[in-house]
Amino acid sequence: MPIPGKLEVTIKIHEVPTEVTTKSNGWKEFTLDCGGRPVLITVRPRMWLRLEEAKATFPLWVASITGQMGAAHGKGFVLAEPALQVFERKERIVAPAAAPPEEPAG
Repeated sequence: MPIPGKLEVTIKIHEVPTEVTTKSNGWKEFTLDCGGRPVLITVRPRMWLRLEEAKATFPLWVASITGQMGAAHGKGFVLAEPALQVFERKERIVAPAAAPPEEPAG
Protein backbone atom coordinates (compact mmCIF):
# COMPACT_ATOMS: atom_id res chain seq x y z
CA MET A 1 0.00 0.00 0.00
CA PRO A 2 1.48 3.39 -0.94
CA ILE A 3 2.32 5.87 1.77
CA PRO A 4 0.85 9.38 1.53
CA GLY A 5 3.02 12.14 0.05
CA LYS A 6 2.75 15.81 -0.77
CA LEU A 7 3.34 17.09 -4.29
CA GLU A 8 4.81 20.60 -4.36
CA VAL A 9 5.61 22.65 -7.44
CA THR A 10 8.34 25.31 -7.72
CA ILE A 11 8.23 27.84 -10.55
CA LYS A 12 11.00 30.38 -11.12
CA ILE A 13 10.46 33.64 -12.96
CA HIS A 14 12.62 36.71 -13.63
CA GLU A 15 9.99 39.08 -15.04
CA VAL A 16 6.84 40.56 -13.55
CA PRO A 17 3.78 39.13 -15.37
CA THR A 18 2.08 41.69 -17.60
CA GLU A 19 -1.40 40.20 -18.07
CA VAL A 20 -2.74 40.46 -14.53
CA THR A 21 -6.28 40.73 -13.25
CA THR A 22 -7.21 42.13 -9.85
CA LYS A 23 -9.63 39.98 -7.87
CA SER A 24 -11.51 40.74 -4.65
CA ASN A 25 -9.50 42.24 -1.79
CA GLY A 26 -6.73 43.26 -4.22
CA TRP A 27 -5.50 39.72 -4.94
CA LYS A 28 -3.67 39.47 -8.28
CA GLU A 29 -4.27 36.61 -10.71
CA PHE A 30 -2.01 35.72 -13.63
CA THR A 31 -1.09 32.75 -15.78
CA LEU A 32 2.44 31.49 -16.40
CA ASP A 33 3.46 29.27 -19.30
CA CYS A 34 5.52 26.46 -17.81
CA GLY A 35 6.79 24.33 -20.66
CA GLY A 36 3.52 24.58 -22.57
CA ARG A 37 1.37 24.08 -19.46
CA PRO A 38 -0.56 27.11 -18.27
CA VAL A 39 -0.41 27.56 -14.51
CA LEU A 40 -3.00 29.87 -12.95
CA ILE A 41 -1.66 31.68 -9.88
CA THR A 42 -3.49 34.00 -7.47
CA VAL A 43 -1.34 35.90 -4.96
CA ARG A 44 -2.00 38.26 -2.08
CA PRO A 45 -1.37 41.99 -2.65
CA ARG A 46 1.68 41.82 -0.37
CA MET A 47 3.25 39.07 -2.54
CA TRP A 48 2.56 41.07 -5.70
CA LEU A 49 4.22 44.09 -4.10
CA ARG A 50 7.38 42.01 -3.55
CA LEU A 51 7.55 41.34 -7.30
CA GLU A 52 7.14 45.02 -8.13
CA GLU A 53 9.77 46.00 -5.53
CA ALA A 54 12.23 43.47 -6.98
CA LYS A 55 11.76 44.93 -10.45
CA ALA A 56 12.35 48.46 -9.14
CA THR A 57 15.21 47.62 -6.78
CA PHE A 58 17.36 44.94 -8.40
CA PRO A 59 18.85 45.01 -11.90
CA LEU A 60 18.69 41.18 -11.95
CA TRP A 61 16.38 39.11 -9.77
CA VAL A 62 14.59 35.78 -9.64
CA ALA A 63 11.34 34.86 -7.90
CA SER A 64 10.53 31.38 -6.67
CA ILE A 65 6.82 30.60 -6.50
CA THR A 66 5.98 27.37 -4.70
CA GLY A 67 2.67 25.69 -4.06
CA GLN A 68 0.62 22.56 -4.47
CA MET A 69 -0.78 21.30 -7.72
CA GLY A 70 -4.46 22.20 -7.55
CA ALA A 71 -7.45 21.69 -9.81
CA ALA A 72 -7.00 21.14 -13.54
CA HIS A 73 -7.25 24.32 -15.61
CA GLY A 74 -7.45 23.54 -19.33
CA LYS A 75 -4.19 21.78 -20.19
CA GLY A 76 -2.59 23.11 -17.03
CA PHE A 77 -3.53 23.53 -13.40
CA VAL A 78 -4.16 26.00 -10.60
CA LEU A 79 -1.30 26.53 -8.16
CA ALA A 80 -2.88 26.14 -4.73
CA GLU A 81 -1.54 27.92 -1.65
CA PRO A 82 1.23 29.83 -3.45
CA ALA A 83 4.22 31.21 -1.56
CA LEU A 84 6.69 33.68 -3.06
CA GLN A 85 10.35 34.44 -2.41
CA VAL A 86 12.40 36.99 -4.33
CA PHE A 87 16.19 36.91 -4.61
CA GLU A 88 18.67 39.32 -6.14
CA ARG A 89 20.73 37.69 -8.85
CA LYS A 90 24.35 38.55 -9.39
CA GLU A 91 25.61 38.90 -12.94
CA ARG A 92 27.98 36.13 -13.84
CA ILE A 93 31.41 37.37 -14.74
CA VAL A 94 33.23 34.93 -16.94
CA ALA A 95 36.92 34.95 -16.12
CA PRO A 96 39.22 34.72 -19.12
CA ALA A 97 40.91 31.37 -19.51
CA ALA A 98 44.29 31.31 -17.84
CA ALA A 99 47.23 31.16 -20.21
CA PRO A 100 49.36 28.03 -19.94
CA PRO A 101 52.55 28.50 -17.91
CA GLU A 102 55.58 29.45 -19.96
CA GLU A 103 58.43 27.01 -20.32
CA PRO A 104 61.61 28.15 -18.55
CA ALA A 105 64.30 29.31 -20.97
CA GLY A 106 67.45 27.47 -21.21
